[in-house]
Amino acid sequence: MATLQELLVLSSRTFAVGIGILPEPLREEITVAYLLLRVSDYLEDNQELEDADKVDLLRSWGRVLDGGAGREALLERLRAAREDTADALVARDSAAVLDGLNRLAPEARAILVRRVGESSEGMARWVARGSVFDTEADLDDYMHEVAGRVGHLLTELFAERLSGLVGRRDRMMPLGREFGLALQTVNVIRGLHEDRDRGWVYVPTEFIPDPGPRPSELFEPGNRNAAMGVLSRMVGKAERHLAAARAYIRMIPRRHHGVRLFCQLPLFFAVRTLALSRGNPDVLERETKMTRREVLAVTRNAKLLGFSNRWMDWYCGRLAVVA
Repeated sequence: MATLQELLVLSSRTFAVGIGILPEPLREEITVAYLLLRVSDYLEDNQELEDADKVDLLRSWGRVLDGGAGREALLERLRAAREDTADALVARDSAAVLDGLNRLAPEARAILVRRVGESSEGMARWVARGSVFDTEADLDDYMHEVAGRVGHLLTELFAERLSGLVGRRDRMMPLGREFGLALQTVNVIRGLHEDRDRGWVYVPTEFIPDPGPRPSELFEPGNRNAAMGVLSRMVGKAERHLAAARAYIRMIPRRHHGVRLFCQLPLFFAVRTLALSRGNPDVLERETKMTRREVLAVTRNAKLLGFSNRWMDWYCGRLAVVA
């Protein structure tokens, strides 16, 4: 059985870097939260199960997190995960993740159980509904369940653990949701080419000019102009959410440098990824991502200067420009 740190590194080296910067007990608490959510992601996204089974298992996962019946039966299903993905890797070791949850302090455990349970229930609702996003509000509703609630979870943990944040909690909660929507919108853009292959196109119908193709037809060669128009609207949407993400980080006192870095790294990576995606038709065919050299440079710069809100805003502007 792998340790939680091993599971974290194996499932996402990028997040492992950010989480490793955090002070304890936040480091352990957010490690467990991340891994719990990877199990939820596996149950939502995997290609092995029928939708009805996904709905049942997501709801069962929420009940098991809260100490309900069915733990062993669910763990047996998860241990049988066959896919060669990071989500499946964590799912197969979900017993270790649940043990980690039970070791947390009661106040942190309660936050994780409630927020991960809410996210899993929201995923179940969307699996049952299907991939139909008529409006931007529909897409935001879906993204709230898979990412916006993560912003709420983190904000509650920060307010619990960090001095100076209790009085800012209520103002940070909606910004935390926006932060989650920002990162998820960038993920949608990065995954446009991949999601279509499994029948999910995270594009609101209202983003496609009328008359125009259906979302499922958007990537056909004859619809390139419509697809590029949708990409432009999605990039603009991400930029609006990212502005709220910067406002969120500005509310974290500079003395909590590790927590600011934990938040800044995904912000900077998202800003740069968005810059590489803007107006780039390659996004429709393959993943567009930063080079390893860029990732290392961003990480180094953030560690040196991330305490400054003014520098953060300047650096976001610099990352948004592609030479």
